[in-house]
Amino acid sequence: MAKKYKIDFFDEESHILYYPASLSLSDSIKKIGFGSTIVEVKAEPHPNESNVLSISKGLANSLYMPTFIKSIYLFQHEQLMILGPLVGIFSSGFTPYQVHPIGERSNTFARLLSVQSSIGVVPFLFGEQHIDWDSGLIAGFFYQNGKWEKINIPFPNVIYDRLPNRKSEMQHQSRKVKEKLEKEYLIPWYNPGFFNKLELHERLFQDEKIEKYLPETHLLTSNHQIEQMLATYGHVYIKPINGSLGIGVHQIIYDRNTNAYYCRYHDGKNHLLRFTSLEALMNHVFAKKQRSQLMIQQGIKLMREDKRSIDFRVHTNKDINGDWKVSAIAAKVAGIGSPTTHIKAGGEVKTLEELFFDTEMRMEIKEMLEQTALELAQSIEEHVEGIVGEIGFDLGIDKENKIWLFEANSKPGRHIFAHPYMRDFELLTRKMSLSFAIYLTVKQFESPQTLFS
Repeated sequence: MAKKYKIDFFDEESHILYYPASLSLSDSIKKIGFGSTIVEVKAEPHPNESNVLSISKGLANSLYMPTFIKSIYLFQHEQLMILGPLVGIFSSGFTPYQVHPIGERSNTFARLLSVQSSIGVVPFLFGEQHIDWDSGLIAGFFYQNGKWEKINIPFPNVIYDRLPNRKSEMQHQSRKVKEKLEKEYLIPWYNPGFFNKLELHERLFQDEKIEKYLPETHLLTSNHQIEQMLATYGHVYIKPINGSLGIGVHQIIYDRNTNAYYCRYHDGKNHLLRFTSLEALMNHVFAKKQRSQLMIQQGIKLMREDKRSIDFRVHTNKDINGDWKVSAIAAKVAGIGSPTTHIKAGGEVKTLEELFFDTEMRMEIKEMLEQTALELAQSIEEHVEGIVGEIGFDLGIDKENKIWLFEANSKPGRHIFAHPYMRDFELLTRKMSLSFAIYLTVKQFESPQTLFS
């Protein structure tokens, strides 16, 4: 098993490594690796009997290892010692400006990279244009001392996929990079791909343990289908199959007393429109939308606060041992007149403590959410391709205390946990999203067939 150590660097041109005095090695170390770079080394126990890893600057230069690293993990494989893991965070949307190398998302990635010293992984940010295939180096972005630095770095041990949207994911160059690094360089690539909501629903529906959490959901096919579901549930949601952030979500309500149809949606502001027929509603609201890209989902009478619906964001991560854990939970209260609880539509984020004053009730709800999220994460991992290390869930609890899955996100954002009382949880999600790379690096040495099968 790998172990984390503090690391320092000393002035010496030859390749010298002093390993921690407490480290017992099964073989004498002849070579040292950092990412894809491997060089010969003279390795000895630390002369001061210190429990620190000391590396000559000459060795660091040959390894292309930045000397601002404060801590790192050691992995031994026979006479090879690997330092790392070096984690490449793959994304797109880069700018030519060093101050904000990836535009508006620069601060988000700066926060992610800032956890290096506390968790021992070495993360950097890059895109397909930063790879030099001939030299085997990447011009990677690091964030140190409040500023971005661009440094040549070896190919990483593991890649964390943070492409921003489906469009960037489908770009030919992005797909080519992923295929080449996975298949030719055997680099584990985790969190690939955005979930297709309808496809994921259909796969999970086959799992008997999970079926109970799934609202009735179908591809939108006809007005008659909508009428049938309105007769059963009173209201339904129509949403894009590949949507996110609540964009394009419409709530349709049928009022039996007035025989009227209402449509609630948000497009910069909240709307509530009344129609005398469903046909009139569909012709007005959905005239320019491709119905083949829409799905319909049963409406659920959720628990409320001040007549506003409540749902929950539950963030799950795989830990250093490869086990699913719940890293953060937040409640979301819908904005007045909004069809969703999203903040941009007037929603409000609250802690469970702010929402449920009764301790026993709060703990019961917390346990329900955690147990459900872990069951869902394990099932999704079994039913989708690729290595999944992080999932954000939107869950609801109805008035009968039954829990429902509304959405699962393979690339969950963390802005919802910016709440003053949730900053520790937000930090935990960042740390765990990167520390999962330690597990993958260990697996790469011990049983690589389990990662690439």
